[in-house]
Amino acid sequence: MTTGRSGRTVRDLRRGNRGAVLQKLYFGGPMSRQELGPATGLSSGSVSNVVGELIADGLLEEAGVVDSDGGRPRTLLRVSPGSAHLIGVDVGETRVRVELFDLTLTELARAETPLLPRGCYDVGPIVDHIRSGIGAVLAQAGVGTDRLLGVGVGVPGIVDREAPGGAVVHGQTIGWDAVPLEALLRATGALPQEVPYLIDNGARTLGQAEMWFGAGRGARDAVVVLFGSGVGASLITDGSPEGGSTEGTPLEWGHLTVSVRGRRCRCGARGCLEAYTGAESLLARWAERGGGGPADAAGPADEEEALAALLASALAGDPVARDVLGETAEYLGAGLSDLINLFRPERILIGGWAGLLLGPYVLPAVREHARRHALRHPAARVSIDLGSLGPDAVTVGAATLPLSAFFTTGGRRTAPPAAPEQPGWRAALTRRG
Repeated sequence: MTTGRSGRTVRDLRRGNRGAVLQKLYFGGPMSRQELGPATGLSSGSVSNVVGELIADGLLEEAGVVDSDGGRPRTLLRVSPGSAHLIGVDVGETRVRVELFDLTLTELARAETPLLPRGCYDVGPIVDHIRSGIGAVLAQAGVGTDRLLGVGVGVPGIVDREAPGGAVVHGQTIGWDAVPLEALLRATGALPQEVPYLIDNGARTLGQAEMWFGAGRGARDAVVVLFGSGVGASLITDGSPEGGSTEGTPLEWGHLTVSVRGRRCRCGARGCLEAYTGAESLLARWAERGGGGPADAAGPADEEEALAALLASALAGDPVARDVLGETAEYLGAGLSDLINLFRPERILIGGWAGLLLGPYVLPAVREHARRHALRHPAARVSIDLGSLGPDAVTVGAATLPLSAFFTTGGRRTAPPAAPEQPGWRAALTRRG
């Protein structure tokens, strides 16, 4: 294989050219061949060769014609939606959600399985939920795995993607201690070896979805907050999707200490932000003050229903509910001020089921408290808004993981490396979550 001075081979250059054309058409198409040259920086000959390859591979299709100035009409091209499939998985706080998408992230099928009892994060059942969900969505859509680019999985906690046997999850708040999730999923045999599992922090997948397709579009630097039973965040330092991936860094923001010797957090420490802003804590504080009770273990939707009841009480004028929400807004705003001072983002977006539910009520107060606690200069340039992709944002974001790999490989699916069996991984299947 010929290698240039940069160390890149001809194959590398071809893959990069294919990826550049695919990305431009995906995010900016339909476009003509003539437009692709200036847009990608490729010569007309290179564009013609790459487009020919991609059409032959079934990845591009014609999308009509447009008149040109005095010349022949130009054929428009676009990425073919049905040329590949993606699966996104959200290991959430009340359920495991699995969705199948076409290449343009149009949903084709979904499956949801509740975590019973509520909040039970036993590893074995969750792996089984993912396995059965993958089978269910493929069956619903009537598609096979031959065009499946991969399965993206968003999880709570810190993900070590460089572990020797595949991605390992460290989820202290859910009791996961170095869980070899990728190896466990691969061991189910749900998918052929050539279909990769791509695992990342749920806040990061939420952030990538909002930056590519939601309220973050156009921003280069942003923080996306996942507000659910607990809270987390992702720092985005390059929001352009045309690089093939968004540079997002998961932040364990919920475990920032905001009150020394304060309330006990579910991570075991005291005074974490999550102990004052997460839905679980919010409901507990409401109950402690004589309001409604926290969600019990009767069903997976109890926490969501209880939070809706708290909001309804506040809107009806209940002083206890209003005080609890007011206190939560102040802590949330103070926590955002730390992000503003540290990272000076252009935008802060709040998502997650609790954030979307409470946002319309608490957002004005959150903005006020954030600006009051933050330094004036960075506070003046940041906007604080809700995410726009709704409750499926983590699942959509998870599906962008194999989509990003698709761009990087120039539209070619490559088999993941064989993962060696990790000591004790079979025991993890029965480990308490």
